[in-house]
Amino acid sequence: MKYFVVVRGREFTVELDGEQVQIDGQRVQASLRLRPGTPLRQLTVDGRSMDVALQARGRGRWVADVRGEHVELEVLDERTRHLRSLTAAARPAGGGIIRAPMPGLVAKVLVAPGAALAAGAGVLVLEAMKMENELRAPAPGVVAAVRVAAGQTVEKGQVLVELE
Repeated sequence: MKYFVVVRGREFTVELDGEQVQIDGQRVQASLRLRPGTPLRQLTVDGRSMDVALQARGRGRWVADVRGEHVELEVLDERTRHLRSLTAAARPAGGGIIRAPMPGLVAKVLVAPGAALAAGAGVLVLEAMKMENELRAPAPGVVAAVRVAAGQTVEKGQVLVELE
């Protein structure tokens, strides 16, 4: 089974086939096991082990506490990802991530890291099929990272901006 995992704006492809695990096409030794009597899971990747507390947030979103760090994740299987791609608009896919709703050219970037945004504030302008589309912040937040620059071509679903 194939999954798409987004961590801090970076997408990983994770394929599971029995005990075999591939991350972005690279075979790894990995396991995730429940620690009996605790809310923790033990994640082991290539012999390195760590305890992880996972909390489901719904719709493929998770929060993981790893070594005292709070990390937001989005995990989608192929089918769910495909269905979302058919209906997605320029809305966050979870965790404050703004993705390209279609392939196009970044005409203007309207924000910079650290900028505070109100819900509906313009984030960037994407040109597609000779039309300019202003993508807006879905909720109030602070720009954590801008992953594109003006003049850059982007693919549908590519991470454009991360919000905190």
